[in-house]
Amino acid sequence: MARVERTIALWVAYDGTEFHGWQNQLDLRTVQYVMEDALRRVVRHPVNLMGSGRTDAGVHAAGHVSSFVTTCELDAERLRHSIGSRLPKDLSLIALRDVHPHFHATRSAISKLYRYRIHNTQGRPVEHFTQRYTYHFWIPLDVEGMRAGGRHFLGEQDFAAMASKGGHRETTVRKVLRCDIERHLDEIRIDVEGTGFLYKQVRTMVGTLLNVGRGLWEPDRVSDILKSTDRANAGPTAPARGLCLQWVRYPPELLSPEVNTRSDVDQMSNAE
Repeated sequence: MARVERTIALWVAYDGTEFHGWQNQLDLRTVQYVMEDALRRVVRHPVNLMGSGRTDAGVHAAGHVSSFVTTCELDAERLRHSIGSRLPKDLSLIALRDVHPHFHATRSAISKLYRYRIHNTQGRPVEHFTQRYTYHFWIPLDVEGMRAGGRHFLGEQDFAAMASKGGHRETTVRKVLRCDIERHLDEIRIDVEGTGFLYKQVRTMVGTLLNVGRGLWEPDRVSDILKSTDRANAGPTAPARGLCLQWVRYPPELLSPEVNTRSDVDQMSNAE
């Protein structure tokens, strides 16, 4: 009797310092490679792991999501334990569950949130043991000015000026749902939620806001930069170590392995 296929979703956290990003690259240590190696040893068949996004080298994740299809009959809890025990210390399997066959970690995502952390004081972040996860920017920053500049990122618009070359893209139009900037003692946190992002978009947004925060640019200049669609007009790309993928949001009905009603089937068919 042929084994039944099931779709599994995984939530992982990782310290990106020693990884060359998420996606497989020849002869380089990536999150996808390490995950697929552990998965193959557990399910005992080739695995094609789909990721919710491609984090760059040095970027961290608190809630990255991936999915794969398997015929393995181990229940979710035993799978989680077996896979998690085979992962290195800088990669942790937070959760694993059976999901709907239509679930796809990349295409099914509704939105995702990235957080950028800036250590904004003269003392180095090593004093707080956060040097791997924050960008040390010792020049005082005007948070209110950065908030005013960040409001220009909201909505659906062309973000070509905020994207570096590289990566496949059919369009440079993206939708940013929020850009929240808060100070917590010596640390400034920039939370950017969107339906999708271009290559190094968030880090360039941060670099642009840093120029506003240090008084080099007025907040309204952000709007002019976006309208120019020219990357040369934006700020520098902020270092990878300050960026972390916090979470990815999905339609609740896809997080269950079964469809409950006919209308659910129709809605998902229309969405496809």
